[in-house]
Amino acid sequence: MILTFHGGAKIVTGANYLLAHGDKKILVDCGLFQGSRYAEELNYEKFAFNPAEIDFVFVTHSHTDHSGRLPKLYKEGFRGRIIATRPTLDMIKTALPDNLTLIKEEAAKDGHEPLFTADDLAEVLKLAEGFNYEEEIKLGNGLTARLLDAGHILGSSIVEISFGDKKIYFSGDLGNPPTPLLKPTVFVKNADYAIVESAYGARIHEDKRERKEILEKVIEETITNGGTLMVPSFAMERTQELLYELNELINHNRIPRVPIFVDSPLAINLTEVYKKYPDYFNKTAAYLINSGDDIFNFPGLKFTRTVNESKTINDIVGPKVIIAGSGMSNGGRILHHEQRYLPDPKSTILFIGYQVEGTLGRKILDGQKEVSIFGQMVPVNCQVKAIGGYSAHADQNMLTEWIKSAAVGGKLKNVFIVQGEEDSARALADRIKKELGVNSTVPDIGASFDLEAGIG
Repeated sequence: MILTFHGGAKIVTGANYLLAHGDKKILVDCGLFQGSRYAEELNYEKFAFNPAEIDFVFVTHSHTDHSGRLPKLYKEGFRGRIIATRPTLDMIKTALPDNLTLIKEEAAKDGHEPLFTADDLAEVLKLAEGFNYEEEIKLGNGLTARLLDAGHILGSSIVEISFGDKKIYFSGDLGNPPTPLLKPTVFVKNADYAIVESAYGARIHEDKRERKEILEKVIEETITNGGTLMVPSFAMERTQELLYELNELINHNRIPRVPIFVDSPLAINLTEVYKKYPDYFNKTAAYLINSGDDIFNFPGLKFTRTVNESKTINDIVGPKVIIAGSGMSNGGRILHHEQRYLPDPKSTILFIGYQVEGTLGRKILDGQKEVSIFGQMVPVNCQVKAIGGYSAHADQNMLTEWIKSAAVGGKLKNVFIVQGEEDSARALADRIKKELGVNSTVPDIGASFDLEAGIG
């Protein structure tokens, strides 16, 4: 069993891992590189393997840094099977067409062909099969697989691959439980190898109990100042979690009732997908739904799907809350609101998700006093806030506990630390070595390891 890292190594995005066992070739994730011009250019490079030889692609979840190059894989010859949970496939089908629109716009601006076509997207989705958590999937050559609940976003999975008496686990992105909507992350055991994310490998989140209090305080302060609260939000999970908590705050009269806009067609469409899968929700969320509470709707909430509806937000005088994509401010409608309200000292921008290095969101969060939006320099005079507790990613403490659980059974030979900036990955690797005594490796792109020989 040869494991090769073709993405997600010393970088948060572009997850792409190849397992070769006999004549079987399995990919885990096929994501877009994101965050900088260099990262975007990596997407256009040919795959370092032959896509026509890939038998299976496991998609841990629907975020584009894990699924966004699937149509390109098809374009270059892939005709195998794509395996994921049903919610993951539904969200990919909803989100990737939106992503294609952005890719076409960028390609036209830069004067080259887009990364893939609408036909590539339609055809690759025909190869997808949905599976339930815990269901055994036979891959041939004595290989089996299961999808386990990662607790990151709706339908997100840890991929377990079994070969002989060995087990290898790909964490995908691990969640940050407890969350308002989802069930807890599964803690695996008896692993021989683990490939684990490290987006927050060097950080500790705020106490979960504090995050709603921080949200409440930020909203109240912004409303008192008469400003606008901007929330760059990822269309998947962050928007739905935020709506859940705003619903609770408003229903209990914890915050004043002001207009709250979800200004993202994609987030609106994905919220409809969430409504299809209440069985994936935790007991509390399921109880509220069963008791008749529409957790994605409450007084003052308005979904602005069209461009004209979005423009009317500017006509609303007085305090308001705008939730819009994209979550890292690297595109989407949030840019128009930031251009308008970043210079306003009464307003606030609130980040509730990870900001990749190089993105506009990261620049604002890091304290830049002036940023470029649509070619215009915009002063940042508003309040800048962040709530790490809303991150969908496990922090260093939970990642360490997850590896500690994976080591139960005494077989864990090596942990490969991926999907984090290098400093973050190395911080997690050092802690794992020091506290757990387990070998850990921060691989380079293109690095290969023979797992059956125990090399790592």
